[in-house]
Amino acid sequence: MSNRIPVMTEELRSALIRRPEVEARTGLSRAAIYAAMSRGDFPRSISLVPGGRSVAWVASEVDRWVQGRIAAARSTPTASQA
Repeated sequence: MSNRIPVMTEELRSALIRRPEVEARTGLSRAAIYAAMSRGDFPRSISLVPGGRSVAWVASEVDRWVQGRIAAARSTPTASQA
């Protein structure tokens, strides 16, 4: 078994991920994810089956959201810096 770290290919970046993975990547609860989606502050889910209830998110969109949150946190002065 190899301990290599997989390289992110374009195929992996556009993979679909289900809600438990979205929660794990973002640290958000189910309710927080859906609330942020309804405010337009989080990537929208896509339906996996027309008319069905199963949804997923595009992994690269969720990852971009996480990177944006990190960037915003790093660019905002903390109370001790203000």
